[in-house]
Amino acid sequence: MLGDLDSPTILARVFTLVLAFTVHELAHALTADWLGDPTPRNMGRITLNPLAHLDPIGSLLLIFAGFGWAKPVLTNPYNFRNGPRLGMAIVAFAGPFSNLLMAMLVAIPFQLGLLQPAGRSDSIGGILPGPNFLLTEFIVINIFLMLFNLLPIGPLDGLKVLRGVAPHEWDATIDILERWGMFILLALVFLGRPLLSIIIVGPASFIIGLLLGL
Repeated sequence: MLGDLDSPTILARVFTLVLAFTVHELAHALTADWLGDPTPRNMGRITLNPLAHLDPIGSLLLIFAGFGWAKPVLTNPYNFRNGPRLGMAIVAFAGPFSNLLMAMLVAIPFQLGLLQPAGRSDSIGGILPGPNFLLTEFIVINIFLMLFNLLPIGPLDGLKVLRGVAPHEWDATIDILERWGMFILLALVFLGRPLLSIIIVGPASFIIGLLLGL
């Protein structure tokens, strides 16, 4: 809820948004480039400049509503040296994997006992997020982004991963999930929150607990 947001939370989310979304999209671009597709490089997506990756509306929604998106990385799957299906699956998986990798790296101080998980009360002067809260929020958001993006619904990364590893007999079903994916996704976000919670919140809580040593 907007009314629940304070300055430390907003600043922590902005920091996480800029870094997590930028690295996520850069991971897509770098992987496509590595597999032989120059499209992301030609479009200026091989960069850590957040302006090349962030979508203004999607960014604001993530900060204030907990649901958002970045600019998609465009690719030509027929340039991939390992074929369009498997190549697209690898490129798609690279984004969520980067979120997991970032969360794991930031979790190292918690694993070593140097930091303790913290809530919103951990702030500096009531305005800036304290380091414990900032890094805790960073881990939490990245894990949720990873799991959300791995849902096998278009236009999320999970559907491209599924198409790349599933047998061709599944193509008709995958086509439906892709064609109606945006409507299914909106229905889940706005109407199916209990189902979304079962699919994402449980696994996310387990992974976050492991990373934070809870």
